[in-house]
Amino acid sequence: MLPWIFSRKGASGFSWASTADHVTAGISAAGLTAVVTGTYSTRPLPQPALSLIPFDSISVNRLAGASSGIGAETARVLAARGAHVVMAARNLAAAETVRQAVLAETPGASLELMELDLSSLASVRKFAVDFAATGLPLNILVNNAGVMATPFSLSKDGIEMQFATNHVGHFLLTHLLLETMKKTSHESNVEGRIVNVSSEGHRFAYKEGIRFAKLNDEEEYSTIAAYGQSKLANILHANELARRFKEEGVNITANSLHPGSIITNLLRHHSIIDVLHRTLGKLVLKNAKQGAATQCYVALHPDAKGVSGKYWSDSNLYEPSEKAKDAELGKKLWDYTLDLVA
Repeated sequence: MLPWIFSRKGASGFSWASTADHVTAGISAAGLTAVVTGTYSTRPLPQPALSLIPFDSISVNRLAGASSGIGAETARVLAARGAHVVMAARNLAAAETVRQAVLAETPGASLELMELDLSSLASVRKFAVDFAATGLPLNILVNNAGVMATPFSLSKDGIEMQFATNHVGHFLLTHLLLETMKKTSHESNVEGRIVNVSSEGHRFAYKEGIRFAKLNDEEEYSTIAAYGQSKLANILHANELARRFKEEGVNITANSLHPGSIITNLLRHHSIIDVLHRTLGKLVLKNAKQGAATQCYVALHPDAKGVSGKYWSDSNLYEPSEKAKDAELGKKLWDYTLDLVA
């Protein structure tokens, strides 16, 4: 019963069960260059035993190993379709393992590694300089990497870690790569696409949405609400980008998405819950190939052409929370983040 429900196709012709290979079948990305952010790390990080929010695929890059994360799967599929993929990774050794695995499966794939730690503004700036030095064009930017529900800590720049990594780092990265994307889209007459990987967890943000005045307040910190706040910021960022692109007449789209809930090893230390998670969970949770489907669809599918400022799930348009559609909140977040990275 459950597999049938989740395999029902939406307006796009795809469903919860669709894989990244499936949604991009027959599509050529030859001549395109994509940057995919991802930790590609095999080192597990501490996580809450049980959360009320979906175990979304963004945590898999930190938990389930390089070969099974949705960042790695996205890089694999885009490369398999002919794109030149830059894997922006904090852990270059683990990322190289992923690269070699992709090359073994698709010998003609074109992938390269560049170091990027999204929790460090200095690292983001260095990545942008290094990328510019390659002289590569840029057609697709997939802001995928992130951390989930971590204990309170501050980044090197003094910003709450989830907000710093999931939003601020990607905001600055996008900001610094925009001129290259604009130039590429103008000279090639090919639409550029920016994809922010958010989460249904954005619905669990603090009640005010973004706590501008209390961002670094440890006493009122909630691991889940802070995660939701950072994922809400991903959506607001994409929406404000889309508004600005339309205003400027720029041939680039910006969208956000929920990758889906995915089987992880989060509950391995809680035997009873873990058994339920790994048995019943198989009926309702995605694997990495399914988890990467929506971002591959939005990044590459012809039917997503010209669609901007939208939120997606299961390779179909989806409605986010009311806070996520607040244009004034998006503008305020834009200005606030610009001040943070200045």
